Amino acid sequence: MSDSATGAADKVADAADEVAGSTSASAVGSGDGTRAVRAGLPEPVKHEPTLPGPVFAAHFHLPGDPTGPYTYGRDENPTWTLLERAVGELEAPGEDGAETLVFASGMAAISAVLFSQLRTGDVCVLPDDGYQALPLVRAQLEAYGIEVRTAPTGGDAQLDVLDGARLLWIETPSNPGLDVCDIRRLAEAAHARGALVAVDNTLATPLGQRPLELGADFSVASGTKQLTGHGDVLLGYVVGRSAEAMASVRRWRKIVGAIPGPMEAWLAHRSIATLQMRVDRQSATAMAVAEALRERHEVTGLRYPGLPDDPSHEIAARQMRRFGCVVSFTLPTRERADRFLDALRLVDDATSFGGVRSTAERRGRWGGDAVAEGFIRLSVGAEDPADLVADVLRALDASIA
Repeated sequence: MSDSATGAADKVADAADEVAGSTSASAVGSGDGTRAVRAGLPEPVKHEPTLPGPVFAAHFHLPGDPTGPYTYGRDENPTWTLLERAVGELEAPGEDGAETLVFASGMAAISAVLFSQLRTGDVCVLPDDGYQALPLVRAQLEAYGIEVRTAPTGGDAQLDVLDGARLLWIETPSNPGLDVCDIRRLAEAAHARGALVAVDNTLATPLGQRPLELGADFSVASGTKQLTGHGDVLLGYVVGRSAEAMASVRRWRKIVGAIPGPMEAWLAHRSIATLQMRVDRQSATAMAVAEALRERHEVTGLRYPGLPDDPSHEIAARQMRRFGCVVSFTLPTRERADRFLDALRLVDDATSFGGVRSTAERRGRWGGDAVAEGFIRLSVGAEDPADLVADVLRALDASIA
């Protein structure tokens, strides 16, 4: 590392230490747009960029005793620090004791919470309708001698299997079925039984709901999705309020080395600035798409929490500020679904969700989700609403055999 680069890294570290100063969102406003645009920015330094570039360093100058924030690249990085503070300002504004850690992917973050908090003989409660990798996680937990119980997200069904649990894992809205559960109710019940509560907040984003405010101990998410929103970053994060619990999560990250690259962290932080604009646009368009699909006779099982007649709307309206960008529905057959996807022109046939470019897929092609062969998960992007609705309706017409 050159002397000039070292000096820049030192300035970034100093700025990160002072990030709670006048540039923080809390100091200048509490609106979601203001918070997203200014989240995690360092104190202004003359001639320095508002968001310092990524710090590429496997090691740092470290004479004498190994003290200070940055010692080795697997443990800490100034670019992570700014991103972690940005995510923390969105997920837990005003909670000074909350800590955020970023990871290489959403699954790295999920694994860090589960495997750092559970021991042989513990009981864990998972949703049986959550992300398709959860069955893999269940098998590994059981291999370690941890009892795993499951129940659906809808109807707060996990309440029925909480007794004796060490950790309750909630995913709301669930992916891909979009069921919603009452986070506050479940958290209160779990805590009364001595259990920790983690919420997968990927689909909602921190602008949709803040699980820690609703009583959860951890908010976990894949930043790959709508948080970053451009389909070019793999990232995950964990936000927790317990210093002891988060120390275990940090230790797990150190052991497995599931760390993001500095470039990915910087891209994520840059992307957060547009989060409020993207989320508002995508949520409004998702509602328009859902309303249009509701009029189609061949569409069944339509789910979007923002629809007044959706089974989850009442609970979602109580705890969510925005309803997300994903709409799910079922077409009569696998063949009809494939023809529909092939006929779309503004929607890419791709997995994942939350990006500025709309995507859709026949979810059953992966296996692992309890969905019909014609089940479609549609992720609404930032295209003009009228154009996207027209494309979806045209593709439905074109898919008729």
